[in-house]
Amino acid sequence: MKKLLLITMIAVSCSAPKQFSGEVVRSEMVRCPEASYIDGQEGQLKWNYTTGLELKAFLDVYERSRQTKILEYVDAWYDAIIDESGTIYKYKRSNYSTDHICPGRTLFQLYDITGKEKYRMAMDTLYRQIQEQPRTPEGGFWHKKIYPDQMWLDGLYMAQPFYAEYTKRYVPDSLKTANYKDIAHQFSLVYEHTYDPATGLLRHAWDSSHEMFWCNPENGQSKHSWGRAMGWYAMALADVIEILPEGEERATLVDLLNRVMDSVMPYSTKSSAMWFQVLDCPGREGNYVEATCSAMFVYAMLKGTRLGVLRNITADKARRRYTKLLQTFVRLDSDSLINLNSCCEVAGLGGKQNRSGDYDYYINEPVRSNDPKGIGPLIWAALEMERK
Repeated sequence: MKKLLLITMIAVSCSAPKQFSGEVVRSEMVRCPEASYIDGQEGQLKWNYTTGLELKAFLDVYERSRQTKILEYVDAWYDAIIDESGTIYKYKRSNYSTDHICPGRTLFQLYDITGKEKYRMAMDTLYRQIQEQPRTPEGGFWHKKIYPDQMWLDGLYMAQPFYAEYTKRYVPDSLKTANYKDIAHQFSLVYEHTYDPATGLLRHAWDSSHEMFWCNPENGQSKHSWGRAMGWYAMALADVIEILPEGEERATLVDLLNRVMDSVMPYSTKSSAMWFQVLDCPGREGNYVEATCSAMFVYAMLKGTRLGVLRNITADKARRRYTKLLQTFVRLDSDSLINLNSCCEVAGLGGKQNRSGDYDYYINEPVRSNDPKGIGPLIWAALEMERK
């Protein structure tokens, strides 16, 4: 109980001598002496969205704290996995995986800090993938080449923040408007086709061909609203809203973020104020309160209130949810390392594992501590709290 009280005091106090975001990074760097050990990679280099996501959060902490060891830790992984010609180790553009766009987000900051031209070349390569990405007949990016005609909520986070940042920085002014319209279209399209009017929530994915075994043949929707899928979507909206200029496209995304956050709020538990693994089955036997989606929603709330775009959620309400997040999932271990518990390890649809997307599938996926998909949003939520 004393450890829980201590960690809560550290994390909610902006004036704490050791800010919580930095303590989470320190804990992860102890557990993973090199970034190639993040997400169980055991020292193997892999261009992986989970590693990239966590390192993006680390670099955001560096930009606040200026701790050189954090920059060195992040840069060492990217420097090793991208050669001097800008080639990304084992990356294949022809796979057209939106997951492989996500780790490129960190490169914008690394390029600014280090000036390494190979990072700019790698970003150019990832943008070429976006330009060539296969699309549904309605114009939505396929999640991956191996998932034809499918849009997953996850994929909006994987591709759109990079797409928006690259457009803002490097695309000629004459093309910016078209790109911003395309970005807004991706968000609107997936919302329209995953929306469940019975719950107000979004289903995990949509198959525009209505042919996949996991989908409803009438509308192409998957069976359930998975917490982390909606968390990805909410974070993507919050991050892209911050990048886009004022205008119709940004206004569209602001409206979508409000719809999403308004829809998920009633599905949090009364006791913990956190969210279930399967959102549309609250209280069903086997369902559990899950850390990664909860951290994502809290981060989106905190950022949305800071940007002044959320209509029905106040900053105080967002901060209270942050405290609940810590109380529910965060613990100090015997080595004084911060642990984020109750993280769903992975969940998807189709593929080699024949993932059905039914209720039993989601609740029986492995659960672990300190999954990068929770650590990253936890750090970002802490950084929002630590802003002056």
